[in-house]
Amino acid sequence: MPIKSFRGKIADLASETIHLHTNNGSTGYTIKRFELMSTQPGAVDGEHVVQIFTVPKTNTSLYDNVDFSDQTLLASGYISTDTSEVNADSRTIIFDTMTFNQDIYITHADVKGSLPVNYHIELEQIKLDLNENTVATLKDIRNIEAQ
Repeated sequence: MPIKSFRGKIADLASETIHLHTNNGSTGYTIKRFELMSTQPGAVDGEHVVQIFTVPKTNTSLYDNVDFSDQTLLASGYISTDTSEVNADSRTIIFDTMTFNQDIYITHADVKGSLPVNYHIELEQIKLDLNENTVATLKDIRNIEAQ
């Protein structure tokens, strides 16, 4: 199946929307790759938490809290850079293989400062049959109502 790539730079305490919805919902997606990179590698300290959700998150004070029990969380990434030590960088990327057919929302928080971070996401396109389309759409509706 085709792979769609999205990349960009997201500011601290910001949220971005990746528009994926279609009129009939017959195109689904799964995350195949999710990567983060500092905007100034090796030059500045930072602790970046980037998350991908199926519903928009408006409370910016929660952008740096990772909760794997949140049914709307698709992926979470954390990178830390420390310029005072050689090879002091750490990186954790976790994503779900759930199929979705609506827009996704990316949030970012820099715990150490207020720097932006670069992201790269690869999504595999999947043709959904009527049953898969219905299940994915109902999950989205349930998650929106739960918010």
